[in-house]
Amino acid sequence: MNFNKAMVAGNLTRDPEVRTLPSGQSVASFGLATNRIWNDQDGNRQQATEFHNIVAFGKLADICSNYLAKGRLVLIEGRLQTRSWQGQDGVKRYRTEIVADNMQMGPRTGLETSKEETDQKQPEQPKQPSISQEEIPVIEAEEPIKAEDEKTSENKEEVDVKDIPF
Repeated sequence: MNFNKAMVAGNLTRDPEVRTLPSGQSVASFGLATNRIWNDQDGNRQQATEFHNIVAFGKLADICSNYLAKGRLVLIEGRLQTRSWQGQDGVKRYRTEIVADNMQMGPRTGLETSKEETDQKQPEQPKQPSISQEEIPVIEAEEPIKAEDEKTSENKEEVDVKDIPF
């Protein structure tokens, strides 16, 4: 069995560049930076940044071009693909990319606007300060939250796992 899956979450390094293939399909390409933070042997905080090339096709490319912009936090799911070509100087070149299958935008900070919103030229609203990862509270529930169906069916008989035929 073979498996080729990549998941990266980071910030865009540039606005998506959109092209159209001869077939009419849209292609968006952009860069994504991911940070890795760790403590070295001396206890000093270290940080390393990796840069990834992302390519999206079709409707996903259109969505990326309309809603993503430099600096925006995004999660990309896709597969790794390496292309090769002959450069003008005769040297064979390689480029490894993540071909996006899914994209999920991160929280909006209030400072960002999509290209569609900019095109509509809405009146400027006061800018809100951005929120860092450290400021986002983590809430841990001690007791699982019951769904509405469970609340209304508390008086009904519970299903025993042994009664399930498979």
